[in-house]
Amino acid sequence: MNATVVLAAPATPTAPALVLRPWCEGDAAALVEAYRDPGMRRWTSRCPDSEHDAVRWVRAEERGWAQGDRFGFAVLETAPDGAPPGLVGNMVLKDVASGVPRAEVGYWTVARARGRGVAPRALEALTAWSFDVFGAAGLERLELLHQLDNAASCRVAEKGGYRFDRLLPAAPPAYPLDGHLHVRHAAA
Repeated sequence: MNATVVLAAPATPTAPALVLRPWCEGDAAALVEAYRDPGMRRWTSRCPDSEHDAVRWVRAEERGWAQGDRFGFAVLETAPDGAPPGLVGNMVLKDVASGVPRAEVGYWTVARARGRGVAPRALEALTAWSFDVFGAAGLERLELLHQLDNAASCRVAEKGGYRFDRLLPAAPPAYPLDGHLHVRHAAA
């Protein structure tokens, strides 16, 4: 898979357009800054604490693209004044394999972007791309998992057309609490 894929989510009356592109080493400082947020540390398992750690994180994302089983996107918000786009989140499609009907999506947003529709718009762009690109290889279903106490992720899933499927029991250490499984199927 070519790691030069760029996705877009249009602007809304209250929010600028989004650009989703593969992570690059130049994102390391913004990635470290994003993970300084206690909310990010609560909901994610991989927390780069230094630029060196962030570069390793980015390289792992690049390996996923090269192997064709994990596709991570930096989510950037365009600036109305022509300034460079700023990092507002991450979207990822993971566990993709030819002939396997399911894959998983995941995401996070930086603190300043929460509650502004960034995650649902970026999720829609990732979802459409996933089914367009991998549908012919058998992808029929995308799954979104979140901890039970993460009400914001539940709202994002619902806004993105991911319907609640079932309660998942805790599976420490990766999933220390019960969770929700949300599912979205490819359009018929």
